[in-house]
Amino acid sequence: MSNKAVIVFSGGQDSTTCLIHALPLYDEIHCITFDYGQRHRAEIEVAQHLSKKLGVTVHKVLDTSLLNELAISSLTRDNIPVPTMNSSGESLPNTFVPGRNILFLTLASIYAYQVQAKTVITGVCETDFSGYPDCRNEFVKALNKAIELGMEYTLQLETPLMWLNKAETWALADYHNQLDLIRHDTLSCYNGIKGSGCANCDACNLRSKGLNDYLENKAEIMNSLKDKLELK
Repeated sequence: MSNKAVIVFSGGQDSTTCLIHALPLYDEIHCITFDYGQRHRAEIEVAQHLSKKLGVTVHKVLDTSLLNELAISSLTRDNIPVPTMNSSGESLPNTFVPGRNILFLTLASIYAYQVQAKTVITGVCETDFSGYPDCRNEFVKALNKAIELGMEYTLQLETPLMWLNKAETWALADYHNQLDLIRHDTLSCYNGIKGSGCANCDACNLRSKGLNDYLENKAEIMNSLKDKLELK
């Protein structure tokens, strides 16, 4: 049996970095992109372009538009403005799409079951995130256990970026000699602008700050990355 992995792939910085990190580790990689009626629908085309450019032979785009009907967020409703910075206090930012990672990871796991893959990879991160509860390690571990119980199938939800900050995520792209690809060809912007993005939304601010930190402190951050991921 070949060593297979399924990647939840949006074409953004994090999922694309996960893909380039996974490519030398697996015999076969399947990308899954979810069309949930998202505001920045350009990400679907970006994801398709990137998976092809990186040599992925199987890339599924799944219709999950039901999520758009149920989950109210600035990423699913054009009449809700995208915030320019994170909300302060205890409330979640309106870019949070409730249930998104629950649904995406569950569907990716069902697909993994069908193709007999033992790994599902996602780019969620608890270190540098927008306060989303479904990006926490505790959530991923709990869902992993539930999926294994519900399908009687041994499966690992892998989160290679979980404990990396954004500067270290940039370092990981550079480690794989793909810094320029991540800088110019990925789409993280909440307003759907590829590369550096709109420079106003929280996603762009986080991405830009991480890149600047990395470029100013390359050696230190690369060493930190290597220690965390036990890279040579």
